[in-house]
Amino acid sequence: QVQLVESGGGSAQSGGSLRLSCVASGTTSGYVMGWFRQTPGNEREGVAAIDWRGTTRYTDTVKGRFTISRNNAKDTLSLQMNSLKPEDTANYYCAATGLRFSVMDVTLREDDYMYWGQGTQVTVSS
Repeated sequence: QVQLVESGGGSAQSGGSLRLSCVASGTTSGYVMGWFRQTPGNEREGVAAIDWRGTTRYTDTVKGRFTISRNNAKDTLSLQMNSLKPEDTANYYCAATGLRFSVMDVTLREDDYMYWGQGTQVTVSS
């Protein structure tokens, strides 16, 4: 069982930066880990994901602005968000898949993730 706790959300102005962090209790070794976001009335959207080898995947709207990273030894996940836009405003969730060292691609599909944090709010003002 893995529990995930996010931190680092808050408010920023358009063009600014924020850094989200996620700490896992229990090892995340071998899992793909990802960041998702959700706005009221909408489905959760995959933002970025990273596997245990460091292979990453981003949704098109954040490429070049967001960087996902992980520390396997400390079971932590981060998301550096630069050049923020008002449309980045959402509740951001940390997630981990439940299959260790799986051959699956680095996935942004919500259904592929088993463990979820409670979320942290990011608000970007214009």
